[in-house]
Amino acid sequence: MKPYYQDNAVTIYHGYCREIVPTLGQFDLVLTDPPYGIKRFQNGIGKGDRMINKADGGFNNDKPDAAELARIIKTANLSIIWGMNNLPLPLTEHFLVWDKKQTVDNFASAELAWCNLPNPAKVFQFAIHKHNHAKEGGHPTEKPISLMKWCICLAGESVKTILDPYAGSGTTGRAAKDLGRKCVMIEREEKYCEIAANRCRQEVFDL
Repeated sequence: MKPYYQDNAVTIYHGYCREIVPTLGQFDLVLTDPPYGIKRFQNGIGKGDRMINKADGGFNNDKPDAAELARIIKTANLSIIWGMNNLPLPLTEHFLVWDKKQTVDNFASAELAWCNLPNPAKVFQFAIHKHNHAKEGGHPTEKPISLMKWCICLAGESVKTILDPYAGSGTTGRAAKDLGRKCVMIEREEKYCEIAANRCRQEVFDL
C-alpha cells in the first residue's frame, strides 16, 4: 500500500488499521490513543472528530473491540494504549496516568493508559488548560506532545520503531521524530493525515 506521506522517520497510511496493520512487520512499541466510544460529547465532537448521532448512540462503532486490540498489541514488544478504562483490554498491573491538573469539577482530572512496560505505575503531570492553548493539530482529543515523548522515553532507549494505528493529528509521529525514532501511523480521516503530514514535515535540527 502506498503511504500517504513518508520521510526518513515517519510513514503515514490513510485507511483502516484493521486492513493495514496485518501488512506491516513488527515494531518495538505501539503507542496510540484509540476512539473510546464515549457518548458524553454532546457538542458534536468525539474522538477522531466523528459527529454524535443521537439516533444510534454516538460514535461507539469506531471503538476497537478486544480482538482488534489484541492483534495490535501482538505487533510490538511493548504497548501503551490510552483510554484504558474505556477499552476492552486485558488485565494488567502496569498503567500510566496523565494528571491533567484539572480545575473544572465536571471534567476528568486524569486519563489512564494500559501498558505492558515492566515499570510500576507512573504519573505524568501536565495542565490541560496549558495543552488546550498549545494544540498543534486541532484534533479535539489530541494528546500533549510532551506526554507522548514521556511515553516513548519510559519505553526505553531500545525502542527504535513505533506504531500508532489511530494516529489522529500525528502527535505520536511528531514526538518520535523529535526523539530520533521511526514511526508508522495509520489514520482513517484524510484531513488528519494531511495535518499529521504537515507537522512531520518540520525537520529536527541539532543544536
